[in-house]
Amino acid sequence: MGVSANFWDLLKPYARLQGFDFLRNKRVAIDLSHWIVQHETAVKSNVLNPHLRLTFFRTINLFSRFGALPVFVVDGTPSPLKSQVRISRFFRGSGIDISSLPVAEEGISVERNHKFVKCVEECIELIKLLGMPVLRAKGEAEALCAQLNKEGHVDACITADSDAFLFGANCVIKSLRPNTKEPLECYYMSDIEAGLGLKRKHLVAICLLVGNDYDSKGVEGIGLESALRFVKSFSEDDILNKLHEIGRSNKIQLADDICSLGCSVPSLDENARKTKGPPHCSLCGHPGSKRMHLKFPCEYCKLDTVEGCLEKPASFKCNCTSCDMDRQQKQQKKNENWEIKVCEKISREQNFPNENIIGIYLLSNQETVKDAGHRLCWDAPNVETLVDFLNYYQNWDPSYTRQRIFPMLSTIFLREMASNPTDNLLHEQFLFDSIHRVKIKFGHQLYVVKWKKATPAAGNAAYTITSEECESGQSIECIHIVDEPDIPEVEFISTDGCSFMLTDEDMELVTAAFPEKVDQFLKEKEPKETKSRRKETGIRFKGTPEHAASTSSKSVQLSIKEFYRASKLQKQEKFEENSPKILESNNKISSNKKRGASNKNLTKSARRRLLFD
Repeated sequence: MGVSANFWDLLKPYARLQGFDFLRNKRVAIDLSHWIVQHETAVKSNVLNPHLRLTFFRTINLFSRFGALPVFVVDGTPSPLKSQVRISRFFRGSGIDISSLPVAEEGISVERNHKFVKCVEECIELIKLLGMPVLRAKGEAEALCAQLNKEGHVDACITADSDAFLFGANCVIKSLRPNTKEPLECYYMSDIEAGLGLKRKHLVAICLLVGNDYDSKGVEGIGLESALRFVKSFSEDDILNKLHEIGRSNKIQLADDICSLGCSVPSLDENARKTKGPPHCSLCGHPGSKRMHLKFPCEYCKLDTVEGCLEKPASFKCNCTSCDMDRQQKQQKKNENWEIKVCEKISREQNFPNENIIGIYLLSNQETVKDAGHRLCWDAPNVETLVDFLNYYQNWDPSYTRQRIFPMLSTIFLREMASNPTDNLLHEQFLFDSIHRVKIKFGHQLYVVKWKKATPAAGNAAYTITSEECESGQSIECIHIVDEPDIPEVEFISTDGCSFMLTDEDMELVTAAFPEKVDQFLKEKEPKETKSRRKETGIRFKGTPEHAASTSSKSVQLSIKEFYRASKLQKQEKFEENSPKILESNNKISSNKKRGASNKNLTKSARRRLLFD
């Protein structure tokens, strides 16, 4: 959850939507508990073990399609304060009075329910089989994610807990929407500082006032807007000290404390406060008497006429020096009264602010990953064990699992070929054959790579190609990934007795791994594009006679058949072209003849000639 009172709505205007290549070749820390809770909420009980299913698909999608290097982080032992908040939330949701609940003692914490812990352990086993690193935090997972990001071990964090910024995160990815052009919703701490003027300690102060994971209540009567306004009155170095002073003060000391709050309106001199401004005209509202303003316009109205001032409108405000000073005094008094009320609400809270909560957010009590280069390593998936694991938990057929894992294997193979070219085969079975075509998906260009099966392996093919299909050259339809459409599409085809697989791959990665194949594809693509352009222009010109006339007027060489065409064909084409025109002309002639024959002005012989010619 993180900070209470819809804290994400405050940060929403500063979100950045990033494209598919934002995480390419970058390390990203993932709060696994957030994923599991999100998966359970999304699919509920419609499928078997949704936490395993969606963790499997999302990991492959993040690794192969986005090109990221995931680091999964799991929760450790929760703080006693958070355990107390969990208990109170549970009883509050059950309708039980929470006033009689015992206070959590130091060192005593409550673990999550056994069902959730079991889901986490199963996901950890699955992630390790996929070859991804898993780190266990001492406390909160988002705290370790933020520390990894702050120390530069990862480039971003994926979590929906807004208190990741309080733990020191620099870049937080709140949500992933793969089926869009800009699938990543990112928040940068630098944007929050520039837009809201809030730094890390400011955010800690806000969470103390409105509530957080360790104190769900906060200060009674203070919302997010009031907390934001109050906190921005102080610098980052002073805000927590001021909260300590206000929390320890009593009502008698509040008036003295307000004088040092640093109000946004500057203090005015006592002499200026006591002086009374000049009288104002009731007609125009400016300084001076009404009698004088009826005869001559005042300097504020600045009228060219000899007559007096105009009557003031309903929403008139005088801008003279005395009125401006009076408004400043009233605004300052209003701000002081508001701040006194806020301080009174804070002083009523017992043990405010809680030093333990401040220490949790600001002190780095997580495990510092000094040997991140050794611990954060990515291995190849253990395919055979993974097949057995998913067959046991998800009842998936081995061919189904091998097909879904193939995009991840192809991405690993291309990365290895880009860094160290070898003669190895993909999964010891498939050879890079060629680039089939260019594919555009959600505005992102991809290469559809054609993999040729070099050596048949029994039991490893997702689809068994029969001899009849090989002889006939029949194309086998692709098996669409209905369960998770975010994974690159895998197709099985058969031509000339050889089986191939088609996968969607990143263009830069394919270029780095097989530059010769890319050059060959681009050279073959150029004549095809020019030919298609000619066809399009030909069709376009054929449909419009004016374009056809313009092209015929140009010096375009024609074939000999177009110069000397068969006379029989020419007569037939002319007859077909002119037949409707001949009919129309005959009809017109016959009608004209009838009109002429019936014309009495003509002679009798002329009328007879018109009828029988």
